[in-house]
Amino acid sequence: MKSLLFLAALSLATATTHAQAPLKKNEALVFCYFKGNGQDGLHLASSRDGYTWTALKGDSTFLRPTVAKDKLMRDPCIIRGQDGLFHMVWTVSWQDKGIGYASSKDLINWSEQQFLPVMQQEAGARNCWAPEITYDPSTKTYLIYWATTITGKFPETQSTADAGYNHRIYSTTTKDFKTYTLTTLLYEPGFNVIDSSIQPDGKRFVMFLKDETREPAQKNLRVAFSDQLTGPYGKASAPITGNYWAEGPAPVKLGKEWLVCFDKYRDHKYGLIKSTDLVNWTDISDQLTVPKGLRHGTVFRVSAKELKLLEQQ
Repeated sequence: MKSLLFLAALSLATATTHAQAPLKKNEALVFCYFKGNGQDGLHLASSRDGYTWTALKGDSTFLRPTVAKDKLMRDPCIIRGQDGLFHMVWTVSWQDKGIGYASSKDLINWSEQQFLPVMQQEAGARNCWAPEITYDPSTKTYLIYWATTITGKFPETQSTADAGYNHRIYSTTTKDFKTYTLTTLLYEPGFNVIDSSIQPDGKRFVMFLKDETREPAQKNLRVAFSDQLTGPYGKASAPITGNYWAEGPAPVKLGKEWLVCFDKYRDHKYGLIKSTDLVNWTDISDQLTVPKGLRHGTVFRVSAKELKLLEQQ
């Protein structure tokens, strides 16, 4: 396991980004996800439209977890880096002060897995859940962010329900996945929040997130916006999901349409909503097909050549 150098926090400039482009003829979508408790590792599924997903490799694992005390690989997030590599982070445990990291050229052969101790400096940190990565082209910097409960913080929203968890979103940045800035608070919406996923939307960024409030129960998805990747993010919107418990948003923009897959976890099935303006949302879950048992992950683009290699596994 390689040691990490956590540097002083960087001052990031205003972001100038571009919205995600429509899917090209030589492109496909891949959904990285986990099953069960994440003990068997990384699963992948492919799609040409974001509605119908087919498991790859017979829905068997592409990478088994090897780091941290529990050796889990939950909530995988994969992003294609500017170096041409696929970079992945994931939840390693229900209760640990770090996250997992690995990289790959082809999603088949992976680097040595690393444990990134992103909350090691916080004595009261209870966990690090659902890490994700978003790239800022204006600063050539990657933002890695996740949800953590720190005992005693934010007492105004503390509850005894849900084992007393009271999350906020924290983050670190890196340019090379070798050195990292000091962990800082990224988003404090005034409620218990998990499962954040940040996407570029023109010259701004949109954060999809879960309101994890238990009393009274919210358990829904919302959005918040910022002019910079590193924030500050504004007030969270009204719920964008319906009268059910939802988590694990996996957003992707195809043309003018935003699609967000998510877990209707109490109903033991997956959901799908769509929007063209990030304000008005339509539930089209009846049009979604996913592999049985698929759990929280992310959606990203691959080339037709890359998909062909995956399909040959």
